[in-house]
Amino acid sequence: MLPALDYSDVVSPTYKKYLKALRKSAYKGEVSCQYSARLAVATDNSVYQQIPQAVLHPKSVEDIKLITSIASQSLFNEIQFSARGGGTGTNGQSLTPGIVIDLSKFMREIIEVNIEQQWVRVQAGVVKDQLNEFLKPLGYFFSPDLSTSNRATIGGMVNTDASGQGSLVYGKTSDHVLGLRFVLANGDELSTQKQPVDKIQALIEQQTNESKLYKTAFQSCFDNRDKILAKFPRLNRFLTGYDLENVFNDDLSEFDLTRLITGSEGSLAVVAEAKLNITPIPKARALLVIKYDSFESALRHSPKLVEANALSVETIDSRVLNLAKQDVVWHTVKNLITDVENKVMDGLNIVEYAGDSIEQNQEKIDRLCQQLDKDIGEEVGGVIGYQLTDQLSEINKLYGMRKKAVGLLGKSESKAKPLAFAEDTAVPPENLADYILEFRALLDRYKLDYGMFGHVDAGVLHVRPALDMCDPKQEVILREISDQVVTLTAKYGGLMWGEHGKGYRSEYGPQFFGEELFNELRKIKSAFDPKNKMNPGKICTPLDSVEKLVSVDAKKRGGFDRQIPVTVQDTLPSVVNCNGNGLCFNFDPKSPMCPSSKITGDRRHSPKGRAGLMREWLRLLSEKGVDFESLKQHKQISVKQLALKTINTVKVKLGSYDYSVEVMEAMNGCLACKACASQCPVKVDVPEFKAQFSDIYYSRYLRPLKDHMVANVERLTPLLARTPSLTNFVINNKVFEKFSKWVLGYVDTPLLSSPNLAQRLKQQTLESFDLEKLSALTDEQRKDYIVVVQDPFTSFYEAELVEDLISLIRKLDKKPLLLPFTPNGKPQHVKGFLEKFAKTAKTASDLLNQLAMLNVPMVGVDASLVLCYRDEYKQVLGEQRGDFNVQLAHEWLLSEIANQTPTEPKYLPVYQLFSHCTEKTALVESEQQWQQIFKFFGLKLEGISVGCCGMAGTYGHEKQNQQNSQGLYDLSWRKAVDSGDGAYQLATGFSCRSQVKRLGQKNLKHPIQALVKHI
Repeated sequence: MLPALDYSDVVSPTYKKYLKALRKSAYKGEVSCQYSARLAVATDNSVYQQIPQAVLHPKSVEDIKLITSIASQSLFNEIQFSARGGGTGTNGQSLTPGIVIDLSKFMREIIEVNIEQQWVRVQAGVVKDQLNEFLKPLGYFFSPDLSTSNRATIGGMVNTDASGQGSLVYGKTSDHVLGLRFVLANGDELSTQKQPVDKIQALIEQQTNESKLYKTAFQSCFDNRDKILAKFPRLNRFLTGYDLENVFNDDLSEFDLTRLITGSEGSLAVVAEAKLNITPIPKARALLVIKYDSFESALRHSPKLVEANALSVETIDSRVLNLAKQDVVWHTVKNLITDVENKVMDGLNIVEYAGDSIEQNQEKIDRLCQQLDKDIGEEVGGVIGYQLTDQLSEINKLYGMRKKAVGLLGKSESKAKPLAFAEDTAVPPENLADYILEFRALLDRYKLDYGMFGHVDAGVLHVRPALDMCDPKQEVILREISDQVVTLTAKYGGLMWGEHGKGYRSEYGPQFFGEELFNELRKIKSAFDPKNKMNPGKICTPLDSVEKLVSVDAKKRGGFDRQIPVTVQDTLPSVVNCNGNGLCFNFDPKSPMCPSSKITGDRRHSPKGRAGLMREWLRLLSEKGVDFESLKQHKQISVKQLALKTINTVKVKLGSYDYSVEVMEAMNGCLACKACASQCPVKVDVPEFKAQFSDIYYSRYLRPLKDHMVANVERLTPLLARTPSLTNFVINNKVFEKFSKWVLGYVDTPLLSSPNLAQRLKQQTLESFDLEKLSALTDEQRKDYIVVVQDPFTSFYEAELVEDLISLIRKLDKKPLLLPFTPNGKPQHVKGFLEKFAKTAKTASDLLNQLAMLNVPMVGVDASLVLCYRDEYKQVLGEQRGDFNVQLAHEWLLSEIANQTPTEPKYLPVYQLFSHCTEKTALVESEQQWQQIFKFFGLKLEGISVGCCGMAGTYGHEKQNQQNSQGLYDLSWRKAVDSGDGAYQLATGFSCRSQVKRLGQKNLKHPIQALVKHI
């Protein structure tokens, strides 16, 4: 039986007193000390792990002022903070042993926009892509681009002075910040903007806290101006931490304190709001994908591409390219990066042109293409081919693949994973090729694998060596490589921090600044944060402080992970493989990725969060000496075990602590949509490990009654469906509604089909299924047959859909056979009844494999159950699953129409397709395939971009999920459904159709039903 689990990392008494004082104040935000909440922000996209004392989610600037002002009292001198946005930093910038101030949950308002003056004012928690989606209809965008743009917040971008693709023209975040509103460690609020020097000098004369800050900053930057200019190289990605150079403009007539805050990594203040300039969206864009015989060729050719006046030049090596080919993202770009005949493509450069007109770009493109044609013809420079596109949708797809490179590099079958720790060095672009070759030689000496991609136009390349942080010896190698890269970067006239900031690499600051200039940073830190409370140890420490800088040697996630036995890590690979990239934080409501994370704003309710909670759960089990594999071995439940479960359940309800309960709370929020299993670059599969966790968790606690009901739905429903009218009469009344809601925990129980499927099919002369008779037929005779594999939802709740599928099969001159209903087991798996699921899967597999031997196509309707045959069956049965294949309707139809003549176009309204999120993430081409099928039959079909509808099996029927379920529907589906004609709206998922019926008051049909109507 699973033991109760506790943890040693408790909140200190001083922090408890502080949090109590904060709760008693006028603070309106959230306060969380739960271990799970702290764990969710203990990691980022770096190798480090640091568990904070608490997590605060302020709702306003006033909340931030209370957080810091209360902490400034002498009683709370030890209280420390770190502000956090998207949590995607690669160097542990936002990690802290103190308190995390997370602004991403509530402070997400776009406050004001002024198109005439071309600026926008936003709160710090606004996501970059969220801002650009808002600005797009106005013809503008916030131009600094980065690979994490769908989850990176403006506050995070300001604090790391973020940049990425296009920086050659658009620069960094600091180049676009017009002003900031921020809060100091003592609770004071300041607003900054560019001002004439005479005004600053007048301000300095005043005796205020603000004037003291300005005086220190002015003197440090003015008095040392010549030293600053002489010390740092002239690079596009110039980054000091506190931007000593650009506080002044070139002629020293203006001064802007804002430039010290941008890039300060939260070590000076908490940024609450930002005023940003915005850029007109280019009216014409074009992208060249240039292919090379080697990565070195791509690097050495890049300076010529920069000279060709491109907006940006991005490079990708063969490792990243090959990883992309194994990911779902490749389906979107494979036609844009085709192979070159008889050539090996080992590197790419992606070159973009943008302007106000096609003509403005064309001259530059023509000139470059002529040179490329010449290079290819003469076999010069390793250029082997290129492709050009000016279609915005295709350009976005290519950049989507490039942006996913960060996450893809974390995908590796071996224990060693490509890691970010010295990967954003910046050198003059003309030195880049030689620098990288020497960098490669360094890594080759250690016999390490690695991947590379980056911004060659700016001299920045991301290099990620593969190391196993569970191996202490390889942790030593990480330190050795870091030190040698510092020396190498200095040799080539570069900087250690070209894009991703310092964080735990702050210890190298003195080596690049020199003692004299580094002391100027410390003076500035002293003026802003004399008690060293704001992200201490990052960038620098106050001048009179004896506290040290953070170190590359700080505690790493691997130090925790290595406590989990290797056999357990191998059993749950996606739990351990999560690299913190945070793609699951995708803000976009139209993206299917992790709906629970979107609707709650709680990092625990994301694949990254749940994987982190599971890792700690496994570690705590190991710490207690509990064998994970033994917990999976269930025996028949005895009266004694039932009594113990009851006692344990009551204890928890009375306040007894068990970390497992916190993990279960996070797992219960998962919709089991499986978007993570395909969308995550490293394929973190939450439903898979959620099922394993639930199975073990309920060896200690009583299962809710509703779980038993769901697990047995495939056995109960066929019985109830025999008398649908009677069953519906019982279900469809106030008494049952109350019983279901308060006893079973379910609402909006769907009604059974009446007449049922058997009654409907009596009216048709449908040949009954007979396996022996089917076996006796010849191979040629069996080609006429199609077997319909039933699922519990469509067969018993949408019998008309199965009836229509049978009609469609007949209209296509095939003979339908209805396979007798056999439980699939998906509901059992979702609720973690793994032993029962394994038995169900084995029974179904045995039957379906018999049919597979006869080579008769098998077709199912509901994607979640059909895909269960492919995924969960393989996970639980392994080779015992066999090789049967149940197709979805569109897969079968594609094969049917492959050699037939298309139908003449029908003049009908365009149908709209709302795809099931499980289907469109696991089968990424399904939407286009449905369109292809409809076109064949003379119909038009438009794919509607939506995320999750919020139903997902039984999730939307559970009482505890009602607010989130309805919130998800409102977030993504409601507007799209309401604005269309229900007669021409189609949905592939049973869950989706149920949710629209419940919340949208429309009865959407399956695409099959539209086809059968018109054929």
